[in-house]
Amino acid sequence: MSHTKHKRWRRVLTQIAVGLVVAALVSGALGGCSSSETVEAIPAPTHTPAPTATPPPPTATPTPTLTPTPTRTPTPTPWPENVNPLTGEVMSDPSLLERVPVAIKIANTWPQYVRPQAGINSADLIFEHYNEGWFATRWTAVYLGKDPERVGSCRSGRLIDLEIPAMYKAVLGCSGFSNGVLALIKDSDLYPDRVASPSVGVGAPVFYRDFSRNVPLEHTMFTDPAVLREWAAERGVSGRQELEGMVFSEEPTIEGEPATCVYIPWYRQDTEWRYDEDSGRYLRWSDGAPHTDALDGQQLSAANVVVLYVPQWNTDIIEEPHSGALSIQFALWDSNCAIIFRDGMRIDGFWQRWGREDMLTLTDEEGDPIPLKVGNTFFEVVPTGEREIEIIVEPQERGRRPRR
Repeated sequence: MSHTKHKRWRRVLTQIAVGLVVAALVSGALGGCSSSETVEAIPAPTHTPAPTATPPPPTATPTPTLTPTPTRTPTPTPWPENVNPLTGEVMSDPSLLERVPVAIKIANTWPQYVRPQAGINSADLIFEHYNEGWFATRWTAVYLGKDPERVGSCRSGRLIDLEIPAMYKAVLGCSGFSNGVLALIKDSDLYPDRVASPSVGVGAPVFYRDFSRNVPLEHTMFTDPAVLREWAAERGVSGRQELEGMVFSEEPTIEGEPATCVYIPWYRQDTEWRYDEDSGRYLRWSDGAPHTDALDGQQLSAANVVVLYVPQWNTDIIEEPHSGALSIQFALWDSNCAIIFRDGMRIDGFWQRWGREDMLTLTDEEGDPIPLKVGNTFFEVVPTGEREIEIIVEPQERGRRPRR
């Protein structure tokens, strides 16, 4: 298959390789905040251009290989007007689909400060990925069918957020960017109308701080998906988006193998999904405890858990100035292995994405689509190569994965 569709990505990677910018955007102070029951709006800040700096020599970029690759990309099938194209669910109010999705960056590091997060069970899609330093994770949640009253706490965007909003025609909302990532965001087709962040002058009412918990300042920012959409509509971004590529089925159409527990041992954070037969969904445990949503008190659950094997590597962008941790690039393009968990079983396959605006598709070795279960999906974006995580699936053997 031709790779000419990725010229824009290659330009982005080239910019990283020559080290665009290494200065980092300093986040909010770490000191504890007042525990009084107040909510403070964030004024829109004035952006100060990042100072220039001499970058270090570029690091080598690994070239992912995959054989065999699926031989064809499935032809998208248009959805009926009342079906959510991100979940396959029939909407009682189809007008909710006549709007733009929003992708919101959510904290998951330092659980004593950020858990339970708010609005997670309302998301159609969630992508979990390594944060800089390769020890814990951060999330990007995509909302279309439901709008919780608030989502957060919100954190700053990462390089993966150049890809997810493009795939799902979404507006990105986050607390900020490092200077190097901000430069790439501003050079992308997302900017300026699909990027809302205090780093680009977007403050209240889109973002606000909640001081009802005594946590460090950077864990107090929240947003409202409806208000984020209003901001986008004022800039001409609104209405139903072209979202084709996902395939769903109420019942499994492909034979799988039993998978009642999926364990993902991130370096300093454990994620576990346990299948619940009564609900037909996977329930989430984090670091040994049930992981809940602050809004409804319910345990996080997913109709589908999809492990995406994605090449990842350190760039020359300094993401965290105090530690010197580097921003991670995520090669969410071309194709690689995937494991789909639904209905208490595992199905091995591949993910594909050949064009910048293409959604992820899941296929077997012949290129035929693998349907997801109707409902929400939690994507676990795990590295390939030397940092690959050994996924443990019960009752199957440890670490088995699709053949390359």
